[in-house]
Amino acid sequence: MHYLHQEIEEKWQKFWAENQTFAAQTTSQKPKYYVLDMFPYPSGAGLHVGHPLGYIASDIYARYKRHKGYNVLHPMGYDSFGLPAEQYAIQTGQHPAVTTRQNIARYREQLDRMGFSFDWSREVRTSDPQYYRWTQWIFLQLFQSYYCKDCDAARPITELVECFEQEGNLRINAVCDADTPQFDATAWKEMNHKEQQNILLKYRLTYLAEAHVNWCPALGTVLANDEVVNGVSERGGHPVERKLMTQWMMRITAYAERLLHGITEHGEKIDWPEPLKEMQRNWIGKSIGASVNFQTENGQNIEVFTTRPDTIYGVSFLTLAPEHELVESLLTEEQRAEAENYIRISSLKSERERMSDTKTISGAFTGSYALHPLTGEKLPIWISDFVLASYGTGAVMSVPAGDERDHAFAKNFQLEIPAIFQDFHTQEAAFTEKGNLKYINSQILDGLDYEEGRARILQEIEQKNIGKLQTNYRLRDAVFSRQRYWGEPIPVYFKDEIPVAISAEFLPLTLPEVDEYLPTSDGDPPLGRAKTWAWDTVNNQVVSNDKIDGDKVFPLELNTMPGWAGSSWYFLRYMDPDNSNAIASDEALQYWKNVDLYIGGSEHATGHLLYARFWTKFLKDRNIIPIDEPFQKLINQGMILGESAFAYRINGTNQFVGIAQKDNFVTDAIHVDVALVGKSNELDIEGFKTWRDDLKDSEFELVEDKYIVGREVEKMSKSKYNVVNPDDICEEFGADTLRMYEMFLGPLEQTKPWNTNGLSGVYGFLKKLWRLYHNADGVNISDAPATAAEQKILHQTIKKVTEDIESFSFNTAVSAFMIAVNELQKLQCNKREILTPLAILISPYAPHIAEELWQKCGNTESVALEDFPVFDASYLVENTKAYPISFNGKMKFTLELPADLAAADIEKAVMQEEQTKKFLGDAQPKKVIVVPGKIVNIVH
Repeated sequence: MHYLHQEIEEKWQKFWAENQTFAAQTTSQKPKYYVLDMFPYPSGAGLHVGHPLGYIASDIYARYKRHKGYNVLHPMGYDSFGLPAEQYAIQTGQHPAVTTRQNIARYREQLDRMGFSFDWSREVRTSDPQYYRWTQWIFLQLFQSYYCKDCDAARPITELVECFEQEGNLRINAVCDADTPQFDATAWKEMNHKEQQNILLKYRLTYLAEAHVNWCPALGTVLANDEVVNGVSERGGHPVERKLMTQWMMRITAYAERLLHGITEHGEKIDWPEPLKEMQRNWIGKSIGASVNFQTENGQNIEVFTTRPDTIYGVSFLTLAPEHELVESLLTEEQRAEAENYIRISSLKSERERMSDTKTISGAFTGSYALHPLTGEKLPIWISDFVLASYGTGAVMSVPAGDERDHAFAKNFQLEIPAIFQDFHTQEAAFTEKGNLKYINSQILDGLDYEEGRARILQEIEQKNIGKLQTNYRLRDAVFSRQRYWGEPIPVYFKDEIPVAISAEFLPLTLPEVDEYLPTSDGDPPLGRAKTWAWDTVNNQVVSNDKIDGDKVFPLELNTMPGWAGSSWYFLRYMDPDNSNAIASDEALQYWKNVDLYIGGSEHATGHLLYARFWTKFLKDRNIIPIDEPFQKLINQGMILGESAFAYRINGTNQFVGIAQKDNFVTDAIHVDVALVGKSNELDIEGFKTWRDDLKDSEFELVEDKYIVGREVEKMSKSKYNVVNPDDICEEFGADTLRMYEMFLGPLEQTKPWNTNGLSGVYGFLKKLWRLYHNADGVNISDAPATAAEQKILHQTIKKVTEDIESFSFNTAVSAFMIAVNELQKLQCNKREILTPLAILISPYAPHIAEELWQKCGNTESVALEDFPVFDASYLVENTKAYPISFNGKMKFTLELPADLAAADIEKAVMQEEQTKKFLGDAQPKKVIVVPGKIVNIVH
């Protein structure tokens, strides 16, 4: 009886869907376990075999936990707002919602085919108005909150207003803009409504502000730092420049210390990979130092932040960020042209690119000078893009003797390098160590060591009122505006140029229709094209723009939210996706709490994962949810690499040479669709010529009538034509084969290459497994008791697989299954006592064949909820011992005897053995030496 994978998989996928086998119950008495994958953006290309790696791992664990008696929540949804759908809309005019629905249908078809145990009744889509209603609601909660430093938590903005009315802000200890003025209650009451609202914007956790942003002209929108790679947009590779714009911002900096505390060994115990936590720590970038004021010659103040105030006597120049607000006023006519050109070039680099480039030395002199606050010396003022306006004060005091970057800068531009460390030649290199130093040429610090010098200079700085002790963070407030159509509308209208929140009861504010998805001719975002995009404050509804009167009808916000908005809280919505009164019920929030296991890529470390932690802490502050961290355990799955194929074209011709000849010519390597390459790496030449119009006239240098392509392992990508479609694998080998093969490739966290040829081995294993339960005539399962050898194989496998799943070592469990089936096949085992638990054991990995085999064993319910087999150590205890039987010290045969037999009984059994009689013949033994558990030696 043959293993018909397609028939079996279709049968059980239909069964699971019809019976809602994997639906989680919020009211269950079972312990809960919440398994979540980072939900995908549904692209038009669909899934390739690299995408399901994490999904398979999480599904194995979710199925295992169900077997172990847990009520498992394992949902799936779609991060369905995104640039690709909008770019397609710009090109074709098709509404992004239509494209998104089509792409989701394709994803769902592929996901279903792979047998994932998702609870589809809880599916969410971030572009669904009933979902983004609650994203908008969270925005409103942030808008109506401020951060109280005294209670170290977000509080309602109404409390702040009450304080202002009673005593102003003189005693308020809250996070606010640096330029927030101080005022008493009288001054507050004398302000008009607009002035009061502008003050409140300086405290709100989401607010409008002028900010330097990553502007991408080709995409017509602002991008987050994590969406810019090497100076271009992550999607599309378009140039990005720094630009000052009015933007909605999220005051994530208020949570910097708490975000840092949660990922330190002294903070909350979240089980995340250390490299990922280190990425977040570096991104938050806590620094303890001092702010120091330097006056320019014309009286302007430049505030710098330094972590090494002890080196202040070694300052030989100041360096400002090119976008620093004082730069324009500092440029002299002689230096203006050079400096402005440098500023223009710097604006084309993203902050991330500037932070990561530690080798390039560049800058421009402003022509102006500042005065050293302690010595009065003149210090030249430079600009350089290694200084960021968004970090610290956007200005640094440069100490070539104590900083490698400053030293290289000074050497490059021939600036002074004052020596301030005893016995160290700072003309050759910077001295960056803090121990074993003594200061020289440092006035009050001369002869002191680091600890003494730091304490003394901080005292001096504060006594002379030229600075203060300060803690800084590299983390900046998050830009929350996108100049795009396909995103959540921001639920705000403008009255007298002041943002006013739409009441939550009138949400969702849904996207309007537009004639095009491009910015307007005036440069407004695409929502500026909407003819019906104004808010009627009387009827609380969207009305036509021509009704705007500045009295009752006002213009709505034209920007939309960023892609990370909907993904920052989606894990909460899965708990209660149909709730129309709250993001989720208190009952659901209390039961499910946070995600127990989260699997996804490390590329989200400083984006999604940081923003989700921020929003979670905020929602906890406002008593909306009971948790402070969203994801308890996090695993970053590795990448499955594709095997690309290359054809080599001689430069300037249409002539192609093979891999063996390519080094004899100057060639371009052209990516070839792997579908055009056979198993022996032979190219389908005719297929290649018809593949692309520009290749139709190609000519090939053949070797033995073949053209052999080159091969290289690299990232699996549509642009590299090395994508393998999981649909094809499921068709030929089955989803169970795909699932087990992806796990078999190696440890989950590691990057590994894909090799389609390896699938046949796993497929062969599943056919072997099938044959354990069948013979040529059909099902062949015996009710005879299992032998000790069979029980031993089963329980060895139970032990190994249980340990491997618990430790997420999914690859080694696959090996254990293969060994077990091979050994059971050698024993010709068909015992129900063995095969029934074996079907449960393998079901997390190969659920379709497991369901079928479970049914063949006579069961009528799904295997998915059966108790996982329990390891019994007694089956691994050896009950017999194979004794080597020797005659005069030479071993002649072995004899299997009970392991607990006494020496006298061993001797008796050996002497009665026919083979003993044969070897002794007529001779009488002189002595029988018995070592229980080891040997028997007969001396004759």
